[in-house]
Amino acid sequence: MMYDNIKADRAVNFINALKHTKGVWHGVPFDLLPWQDKIIRDIFGTVKEDGYRQYNTAYVEIPKKNGKSEIAAAVALYMTCGDGEWGAEVYGCAADRQQASIVFDVAVDMVDQCPALKKRIKPVISQKRLVYMPTGSFYQVLSAEAYTKHGLNVHGVIFDELHAQPNRNLYDVMTKGSGDARKQPLFFLITTAGNDRNSICYEVHQKAEDILRGKKNDLTFYPVIYGIADDDDWSDERNWYKANPSLDHTIDIEKVRAAFISAKENPAEENLFRQLRLNQWVKQSVRWMPMDIWEKCSFPVDAEKLRGRECYGGLDLSSSNDITAFVLVFPPIPGDDKFYVMPHFWIPEENLRLRVRRDHVPYDVWKQQGQLHTTEGNVIHYGFIEKFIEELGMKYNIKEIAFDRWGAVQMVQNLEGLGFTVVPFGQGFKDMSPPTKELMKLTMENRIAHGGQPVLSWMMDNIHVRTDPAGNVKPDKAKSTEKIDGAVAMIMALDRSIRNENKESVYNERGILVL
Repeated sequence: MMYDNIKADRAVNFINALKHTKGVWHGVPFDLLPWQDKIIRDIFGTVKEDGYRQYNTAYVEIPKKNGKSEIAAAVALYMTCGDGEWGAEVYGCAADRQQASIVFDVAVDMVDQCPALKKRIKPVISQKRLVYMPTGSFYQVLSAEAYTKHGLNVHGVIFDELHAQPNRNLYDVMTKGSGDARKQPLFFLITTAGNDRNSICYEVHQKAEDILRGKKNDLTFYPVIYGIADDDDWSDERNWYKANPSLDHTIDIEKVRAAFISAKENPAEENLFRQLRLNQWVKQSVRWMPMDIWEKCSFPVDAEKLRGRECYGGLDLSSSNDITAFVLVFPPIPGDDKFYVMPHFWIPEENLRLRVRRDHVPYDVWKQQGQLHTTEGNVIHYGFIEKFIEELGMKYNIKEIAFDRWGAVQMVQNLEGLGFTVVPFGQGFKDMSPPTKELMKLTMENRIAHGGQPVLSWMMDNIHVRTDPAGNVKPDKAKSTEKIDGAVAMIMALDRSIRNENKESVYNERGILVL
């Protein structure tokens, strides 16, 4: 890896010759701010021994109002007009054509304000295309229909708001193989944080984080993430500057303060403030479980070391064509105060790919990883699950299995016939509130060990709770738009574990917690 000052200066000088396009900044020369200058110099100045660019993917994650569209448009114009590539094809992509047009429209305005470019670029506005006539290159907006994009000879891709992509199709088509005929293609991905941790954007975000932390090494990938950590104080203005490198330049601190006050007064706005202003990955609405705390409980769960140990099961059958969850909870033993969680999930084989497309959830990946089982056909094969639980009973000392009393009659009878003690478990506040609160307490104390099981973590991230006037809580499947079956099964198993291991029940000692 080497650094070429001439190539870095060339890119910076090209962009600095452009002008801003919005509001009071319209017509002001685009003098790159320090953080922007570093990104441009690093991307275009870092080269391999053969002189071509080292990086072919740049991932820039940054809060809104930091000049995201402006720098994306500037990169698009440089790739089209200033990169020395004959017949360059540069594409603007986003979740839809309208979103992709935002960066394109900024580029059009920049061209209009630059006489040198204006006389060399032919705009075809109806096609959302700018043609740079000296080299026959062009910059064009693409819509999101990925199946039409095969065969493109890509020199550059400007991918705006990657977090809004409904699936990975367009990303894969544009970045995998489409630039093979070019010596130094660049995929410039720029986005704010999102709210879907099963998305292609979060996958790329995690890769960027791993590279920044030294956990992964990819010399072709350039990562930039501006944002606050999950455990940072979102009310501390110093953290606002940490997340917003353009604060006090293109962003007025008073506007951020006003947005913060509004978010403090209206909890529904808090997540939007965290996501858009501080670049935190959050859910669309307020979650029950803080996922940074849950992730700290990713202690390894060794199935062999637990062999023969007493444990308690929770069974949530759901419907016959949906996810079924069976979770074992192993109570603490002397010298180890943790509750070990071993979840199992099943889904009908024939529904798998449909659900991946429809729900945008990586069931197929989880199956490949062995984190999710499938049963033949388009409905759950309960006999297969019963056999599976029977085999678990040969490895572990399953003392009880708790189940939702609705809809499980036949399986309960079959499990009892196999020798298991099966107990009904109500789904109201009376039964669900104590173990739900206990799960939160144990998680905060780092006394839950779940091994980072991804299906269970996804379900924990989905939980919304209902609260009654007395302060009791329970998971609310109606409000939790995504699946939470595994979390419910775990709560039921945890309840049986605590009640049976402590004959002087922890609930009896202190009563029901009110949080």
